[in-house]
Amino acid sequence: MSESKPPTPTPPGDMYKGWLFKWTNYIKGYQRRWFVLSNGLLSYYRTQAEMGHTCRGTINLATANIAVEDSCNFVISNGGAQTYHLKASSEVERQRWITALELAKAKAVHMQAESDDSGDDCPAVPPSSGQGGGCRNLEIQSTLRTLGSKVEDLNTCNDLIVKHGSALQRSLSELEGIRVVGDMGEKMRQVTERATLFRITSNAMINACRDFLSLAQNHSKRWQKALQAERDQRIRLEETLEQLAKQHNHLERAFRGATVLPSSFSNPALANKGGASVKGDASDEDDDNEFFDAMEDPAGFITVPADPKYHRSGSNVSGLSSEIGMDEQSVNFDEQSMVSNPESPPPLELEPVRQRRTRIPDKPNYYLNLWSIMKNCIGKELSKIPMPVNFNEPLSMLQRLSEDLEYYELLDKAAKCQSSLEQMCYVAAFTVSSYSTTVHRTGKPFNPLLGETFELDRLKDCGYRSLCEQVSHHPPAAAHHASSEKGWTLRQEITLASKFRGKYLSIMPLGSIQCLFDKSDNHYSWKKVTTTVHNIIVGKLWIDQSGEIDVVNHKTGDRCHLKFAPYSYFSRDVPRKVTGVVTDKEGKAHYVLSGTWDEKMEFSRIMQSSKGENGTEGKQRTVYQTLKAKEIWRKNPLPEGAENMYFFSSLALTLNDPEEGVAPTDCRRRPDQRLMEDGRWDEANAEKQRLEEKQRTVRREREREAVKAASSPEEAVTEDSITDSPSKSTHPDSYQALWFEKLDDPVSGETLHVYKGGYWEAKEQGSWDMCPEIF
Repeated sequence: MSESKPPTPTPPGDMYKGWLFKWTNYIKGYQRRWFVLSNGLLSYYRTQAEMGHTCRGTINLATANIAVEDSCNFVISNGGAQTYHLKASSEVERQRWITALELAKAKAVHMQAESDDSGDDCPAVPPSSGQGGGCRNLEIQSTLRTLGSKVEDLNTCNDLIVKHGSALQRSLSELEGIRVVGDMGEKMRQVTERATLFRITSNAMINACRDFLSLAQNHSKRWQKALQAERDQRIRLEETLEQLAKQHNHLERAFRGATVLPSSFSNPALANKGGASVKGDASDEDDDNEFFDAMEDPAGFITVPADPKYHRSGSNVSGLSSEIGMDEQSVNFDEQSMVSNPESPPPLELEPVRQRRTRIPDKPNYYLNLWSIMKNCIGKELSKIPMPVNFNEPLSMLQRLSEDLEYYELLDKAAKCQSSLEQMCYVAAFTVSSYSTTVHRTGKPFNPLLGETFELDRLKDCGYRSLCEQVSHHPPAAAHHASSEKGWTLRQEITLASKFRGKYLSIMPLGSIQCLFDKSDNHYSWKKVTTTVHNIIVGKLWIDQSGEIDVVNHKTGDRCHLKFAPYSYFSRDVPRKVTGVVTDKEGKAHYVLSGTWDEKMEFSRIMQSSKGENGTEGKQRTVYQTLKAKEIWRKNPLPEGAENMYFFSSLALTLNDPEEGVAPTDCRRRPDQRLMEDGRWDEANAEKQRLEEKQRTVRREREREAVKAASSPEEAVTEDSITDSPSKSTHPDSYQALWFEKLDDPVSGETLHVYKGGYWEAKEQGSWDMCPEIF
């Protein structure tokens, strides 16, 4: 396994290298790594090729403890901060590494002593400072010689103990085998001599260890002073380096900003051709000219700060910079427009806004044997598995769909945008924001009953209202429609496909989401990514979102490609990372989005793009020069005590609040869900079974009626009539939605259930005669 020679005392600078197996975690186990021992430091890499650029970890042997576990395993630890569990390919290879590590540890102690402060005898001065430096060097040399001799004594005593101990063991074995009384005296004499030698050697080892310990204790104070001096010097160097970096940055900005253009470049046409710069009066102190670290993105592109000539200044001298300034002003205007302005009072309201609840009963702590239920469910469709409410949260899937509107302000801002590309950024941020409520929500929402509905009327509060209806049971499908007074409409139809894989649960949302804006007629559509629930059987449940989303503007051809990076134990990226690029119909990139789906998103305008270096997979990545990133969305903080209320957001706490006037099929009227929210889980489980059995009975009755109608000789049923009339279809789930109808969208080319109207009018009249009795 290791190509290195057996370790022997080598001059400083020589390295001992080879392959070892390092323990990583319980999932990956031991992984093969390339280890390098040099100058008292043990470093490791994934491959030999990484030695030139990427070190995965380093441990200082001067303060490390080396312990042997068994024939091939050993452990290196420096007091708890770092611990390496290593395994060699054989016992011989392990012994080679142990010997090399012990020698390197001794050398590391010597090297640390070289940086020793002179202590009480000599002042702490640089080595080149006259007599003080000479005194320090003499003391170091003397200490090294003394320590070296003590180490040699210890090595000698160790060899002698091994030798005499083996001889004593052989003599004892021979003594046990003697049967003749005449030979007993001679053998006893040999045993006594060898035992005496072993005792003498052991005493010598004890004395040598005592001397070494005494010498080490005498010098420990000076070593501590030396270590503190090194730390102080490192802090001073870091502060000096930081000051130099700031001075360099300031000088670089001043140099670039001092470039004054000839008067001929004041022509916008010439400026566009020549790449005009701006004057450097006060603009070099603008916040937009701040240089920030480049952000590496494994998705295939890199963003770096744009050249200062692209940044906004006091006097825009090019058509491009004017366009940028107007674009940024429009963004700022949109952001400020959502903040209440004290000079413009809100419109008068005829009715006071309803005060909604901010708490629900705390979640009870009931024990449940998860494996007894899940062991027979591996590989099955989750919607077909009977589950107790212990796995649920007191919300329906229809209510979870309505939670997508928690950050409706993003669509309000998007409706005001003049640029379709800028509008795309807000729509993409809205797409990401819908996952922020799932980060801690490990409970399963209730499967809606067929025909179940949920309304969310926030017209007076937020200017929008939405309606959901369960339009299919197998497969489960829900239709959602939301409209706003600010000029946007959101509609979606989601079908969930889920599989339990033993260790994790995968939830694949199928279907499409569409967003329409009245003013611009822009029509956007996208799909959802895969949700994975990990540690179903053992460990703490946690949720991850992974996959890719393409948000498409069907009118302009603009597109935003979002990538949700899956969580990895070995990735150096931020967990739950999301990146995206907004492009026009020609494929030209205009904006870059970055952030995390559980915290915030930022966007920055692209000024220039070019092909950069090859990525880790050999693909050439694009380098985008961007303006300073602006925050476009940030997650709202959870309410106080959310960990005891299923980690519900402020909006989620209000979704199941009882309201007067809602349809009899509304989720708020569902009894098992209400019982669970109140903490009466045993009653909720019984009620849940009753509702599910009632739904199965209704389904079987509907199938019999469909078959009877199709086989009746008195009624001629054609293929077209079966297709057009769901009530006459022989499909097992032949249910006709009450508030939605299935249509082909001519813009996106997709087929989905679209709201056909009538619900809000029925609510105003209080007429719910058409609603079925499902609870």
